[in-house]
Amino acid sequence: MAAGAVELRRLQWRLEELEQRVGVGDGACGPQKVADELVKVQVALSNIAGKRERIKILFKKIEDVIKYLDPQYIDRMAVPDAMKLQFILAEEQVIPSRAALLEQVNNLQPILDSASIQAVPDHAAKLQRLSQIHIQQQEQRQDLTDSVKTLLEDYNKMTLLLSKQFVQWNEILTRLETAKEAKPVAE
Repeated sequence: MAAGAVELRRLQWRLEELEQRVGVGDGACGPQKVADELVKVQVALSNIAGKRERIKILFKKIEDVIKYLDPQYIDRMAVPDAMKLQFILAEEQVIPSRAALLEQVNNLQPILDSASIQAVPDHAAKLQRLSQIHIQQQEQRQDLTDSVKTLLEDYNKMTLLLSKQFVQWNEILTRLETAKEAKPVAE
């Protein structure tokens, strides 16, 4: 009983608030209440409906219109119960595995509710800092890799040039030695 009185007072307060927002009570015609105006509109509609047979029929069919506007009504009409049963039977082999997965999720729920998981947002700042350090280290690694690659290329070029030089010197020495051996034979 007390709950009904509280609900009535709350509705009255909402109505007064609505009247203030609409500004019906401030006009030059004198104070009017929204509820009074709504009653007048309802009486006028009832009078019109009473005089005209077609409007009476429309008022009776409002419930049907509301039922047809319900989104679930279309689902019920589009997919009959027999078809729903066929869907369920088609998934019959997969349902136990999905039930097992759901059971596994339910068993793991305490882990998700643990203090460690709940504290993850608190560690976001630390993770952000570590991510920045990681990015800097990756850039440093890339710079170091590039410099080592350059040094290795330079080393390979130097080794190649020295090898060519040694080959040239070897050829010159070989020619000189063969020329020296050839001269004493000629004497």
